Amino acid sequence: MSERTSRTRSPIRDRESSVALDDDATLHAMGYPRKLTRRFHAFDNFAISFTIINIISGIFSAFGFGMGAGGPRILVFGWIGVSVMVLFVGAAMGEIASAYPTSGALYFSAGKLAKRHRGAWSWYTGWLNFVGQVGGTAATNYAAATFIQAFIGMQWSSYEPTQQQTVAIATAILLVQALANTYTVQLVALVNRISVWWLLVGMVVIVVALTVKPSSHQPVSFATHFVNSTGFSNGLYAAMLGLLVTSWTFTGFDGSFHMSEETVKATVNTPKGIMRAIIYSALAGLVLMLALVYAIRDYASELQAAAPPVQILVDALGAGTAKLLLLIVIGAMLFCGLANMTSNTRQIFAFSRDGAMPGSRWWHSVSLRTRTPVKAVWLAAACALVLIIPALWSHTAFTAIVSVNVVGLYLAYGVPIFLRLRLSNFEPGPWNLGRFGKPVAAIAVVWIALSSVLFMLPQASPITADNFNYAPIALGAVLLIATVWWFATARRRFQGPVSYGSPDEVAAMDLI
Repeated sequence: MSERTSRTRSPIRDRESSVALDDDATLHAMGYPRKLTRRFHAFDNFAISFTIINIISGIFSAFGFGMGAGGPRILVFGWIGVSVMVLFVGAAMGEIASAYPTSGALYFSAGKLAKRHRGAWSWYTGWLNFVGQVGGTAATNYAAATFIQAFIGMQWSSYEPTQQQTVAIATAILLVQALANTYTVQLVALVNRISVWWLLVGMVVIVVALTVKPSSHQPVSFATHFVNSTGFSNGLYAAMLGLLVTSWTFTGFDGSFHMSEETVKATVNTPKGIMRAIIYSALAGLVLMLALVYAIRDYASELQAAAPPVQILVDALGAGTAKLLLLIVIGAMLFCGLANMTSNTRQIFAFSRDGAMPGSRWWHSVSLRTRTPVKAVWLAAACALVLIIPALWSHTAFTAIVSVNVVGLYLAYGVPIFLRLRLSNFEPGPWNLGRFGKPVAAIAVVWIALSSVLFMLPQASPITADNFNYAPIALGAVLLIATVWWFATARRRFQGPVSYGSPDEVAAMDLI
């Protein structure tokens, strides 16, 4: 990386040896005392984003949609293309994370990078990030509960899953994840390290099983096979919708950013964590995607199955092996939900530290015993539960609420990158892109805008109440509430990230 004083050198050169990486001094210079413990090392920071991206969870959750929206051609080549675009987003975010390594992450950097109306930019970014992360925790744990029900149904054929049982299982998962996040950050780091190996080894096991055990596979040319069962006659439109499979998977890598106040050498390890998580997920995910695509046996029947990738496992490997592999998928989803809650908790901690949430004094307090924001943990769990509860009477209602997850997150990613693009005097951190910073940011903003539009378009025809895409309505509701709240009270009391004093003053406030 180039140093702060050398903005025009070649990008992504590691100059750690010549850069003073005093984490506390960096935090103090931004106006915050140290309240959290720095026990995340480079691998730990990478692990949380890698776990939230979670190729196994993402691919198995969205594979069926991709089978109908473009088929193998979009599942394979769309994965490659979107992964490249996400790398631009990650690189642009990493450059900002190196300059502003705080738990506030996106909303903090938006407030610092805005030329005018800093409070408003920060406010909207923070609430989009908050809602997106809560929705992600709810959606991931609900999906895990659904797959657990599927496993139980495969094990005991007499079992009849219900919405009430799914909600009960999801609630129990939230409780366990909240308890894990309540205790020391060392426990969370350990679990995230385990999750990385669970994902990598699990991916290898699934790929090897799908490669070795089936008696036959699809021909190599099958990767170019195109399918459009969306109901729309325009194949290009269906193909564009199919890109959402990869976009849905590649969310949550801001987790590394949110953990920067607990990361050693955060100005370098945080952006590295973001980039490594995206690169390794892209490569491993492509291998898993190819294994599933070439293991397809009866395309039409598997496409119509309740869980197409699970049916592919059953058809290719038999029910017994499929059940064992399903346990790997369920474990991956549970790890993903835990890491997502951890990231959500740190965003709540930082957002309330700057007075942007009701009851802020509660949510940014840190336990003296565990050195974790315990109250923020339980708020994150409670908010996710509130989103899951409507599934008791309507799966459509639940889908409508959590549909803002991906759109909210990507818009929150886009705001600080867009603001950095407009800023002529951006002061980069030790990890930066040099003269390529603005071109990379420009490509990232264009992709975020395009993918956000795709997430809000109709995804099936004819449009019914059950298949209607509620993302625009959910996003509109979030923005309306945030706007009313902003003009009613928030603009008078929230001016963006707060400075608690000079570096020396805030250093005296450090939690020892």
